[in-house]
Amino acid sequence: MDTRGFYDELADRYDLMYADWDASIRRQGRALDALLTAALGPGPHAVLDNACGIGTQALGLALLGHRVTGTDLSPVSAARAAREADGRGIALPVAAADMRALPFADASFDAVVCADNALPHLLTARDVRAALAETLRVLRPGGLLLLSTRPYGELRRARPQSEAPHVRTGPEGRTVTFQLWHWHPDGERYDLELFQLLPTGDTWTTRTSTATYWALAEEETARYAGQAGFADPLWHAPADTGFHQPLLAARRPARSGRWTG
Repeated sequence: MDTRGFYDELADRYDLMYADWDASIRRQGRALDALLTAALGPGPHAVLDNACGIGTQALGLALLGHRVTGTDLSPVSAARAAREADGRGIALPVAAADMRALPFADASFDAVVCADNALPHLLTARDVRAALAETLRVLRPGGLLLLSTRPYGELRRARPQSEAPHVRTGPEGRTVTFQLWHWHPDGERYDLELFQLLPTGDTWTTRTSTATYWALAEEETARYAGQAGFADPLWHAPADTGFHQPLLAARRPARSGRWTG
């Protein structure tokens, strides 16, 4: 299944992977807002979430007053993000768009968020460079990139085969979500099988989705950001931010020039 198909099919049940999706929206919004405020000063800021999915980070930031725009490769996910925003009385313009070709003018945003392990869906150096170059282009000089991935330096050494099941208890009953990871021979890419067991009366319905990721280690991701023109790339650990994944913060230089690290 390609990346768009993976998220199109998952959009109606993505929130079931969280024990409490609304609490996660608020928690992630606060964590990202703290980094935005520290780097750019008090908001509100014009923020692009270029892999918004069903809106987890975009909604959290919009609830805190930021002017957020969401894009996602999956039009089904982006449409759900818009519905979720409407239901909460939040202004959140969204569009279906590829992060390698964003439909915005140069220097349109104060910050770009690319969270929840979205960049690793790009499986080649060329595609990663294209996405980061587009991100740089739509940022104003001095603007901020916040990018999160799994801790792939550690994971590539351990090469886990699965992730522990998560159980969510909601009005519909209990939902069980778990993952299997199938590493490619290169030791860098892997296929993820996502299983969800959904209650159906007295039995269960199993839904399965598959996607491929490139497990770029943190120093490699920072190097690609530098090659794209970002300055001062710095990783922040979850223990320091309250965000569930490591976060890379980097700036578009206020003046012309490229960082080479």
